[in-house]
Amino acid sequence: MAVTIRGIAPRSPAAKAGLRPGDRLIAISGHPIRDLLDYRFYMTEQTLTLEAEREGRPMPPFPVRKGQYEDLGLQFDTYLMDEHHSCKNKCIFCFIDQLPKGLRSSLYFKDDDDRLSFLFGNYITMTNLKEEDIDRIIQMHISPINVSVHTTDPQLRVRMMKNPAAADSLRWLRKLTQGGIHLNTQLVLCPGINDGEALGRTLEDLLALGENLQSVAAVPVGLSAHREGLEPLRPFSPQEAGAVIDLMEEYGRRAMDQYGSRKVYAADEFYLKAGRPIPPAAFYGDFDQLEDGVGLLSNLRQQFQEAMEDWPEAVPLRSFTVVTGVAAAPFLTRLMKEASARLKGLQVEVVPVVNQLFGPSITVAGLVTGGDILRQLQGQPLLGETILLPACMLRHERDCFLDDTTPQQLEEALGRPVKVVEVDGWELADCLLGGGAL
Repeated sequence: MAVTIRGIAPRSPAAKAGLRPGDRLIAISGHPIRDLLDYRFYMTEQTLTLEAEREGRPMPPFPVRKGQYEDLGLQFDTYLMDEHHSCKNKCIFCFIDQLPKGLRSSLYFKDDDDRLSFLFGNYITMTNLKEEDIDRIIQMHISPINVSVHTTDPQLRVRMMKNPAAADSLRWLRKLTQGGIHLNTQLVLCPGINDGEALGRTLEDLLALGENLQSVAAVPVGLSAHREGLEPLRPFSPQEAGAVIDLMEEYGRRAMDQYGSRKVYAADEFYLKAGRPIPPAAFYGDFDQLEDGVGLLSNLRQQFQEAMEDWPEAVPLRSFTVVTGVAAAPFLTRLMKEASARLKGLQVEVVPVVNQLFGPSITVAGLVTGGDILRQLQGQPLLGETILLPACMLRHERDCFLDDTTPQQLEEALGRPVKVVEVDGWELADCLLGGGAL
């Protein structure tokens, strides 16, 4: 397989070697190049030989000398150098299948790409991987890999993912960990399906993988109001959420005894649903699954309380409205009351936004839309002088919400400056003090 070179950085090693835009890269030092992982892995040496073809004809090898890890300077059509690998499953809980019509097209793409797992922390199911893909991960030591497991019962996994490959692909877990690859695993739990006894079996099987199992995160199924024609599912009750927490914490204690690390965690959503206190930051070790909402609130609380220790006693009168989802609102309200009591002159109101686009059962901040914020804040007489939004509500570029509303549109409609704040206690504390515009 050859990859077309679309551009070459001036004065780069590839430019000095004589490659041109339009050439097709075939191999680096005899290793075929298929995608970004091959390219990054094999380009690190100081002395290389590039094999390429020009106008369909093989060229003599291009010798290259460069600094170790220095980029060759080649540019390709796409970041990965080929197409994203799409998901071939039809999971009964898939949130993309529950999206309403009319959102931007990129939101409807289902990726299941092992390269994105390593580069950006995306979760993969392994159902579209072959033996050679697993061997490449081990050879390149692409670690950690994030895997959506859901259950280790082969028949149940097939039922939940509606893909016959879901059963056989479970064997890759053992091969990866034996090959030295660390795994972060995710379990999307559906009440009455893969919780209870099925969850106990899954945790037994995962802990048996040994030291290279880095973490297990259980998250509750998210159910939008747009499930027409999909398998009937229901949300967790507070009692069921408590039962999940109890089981996860039991296996976490077992892991601590066996491996010296808790490894097994329930997502913050379970604690909020069950009405239980979020554990302290020390409970979560190295916070291996923050992106999955595991320990996110605990980490925020610890950072914020540490930042408050350096606050002055008072500031000029300053008021804020903090926007969040329904689930985290009580937690943030307690934290902001603590802040207002600590700092004279600070006034903070937390506003939970009911999710009207996806339905009221979706309570996480990351799925709140700009349109819902606007409808529920517009006309409120007690808005603070500044509105704070968590960055998880926006896409990576921070330029728009899921419904393509922009922060600038909110500013114009609400007549208030809008600041976007990472889910980070230090940033939030700095913002309340009047620090950097975020």
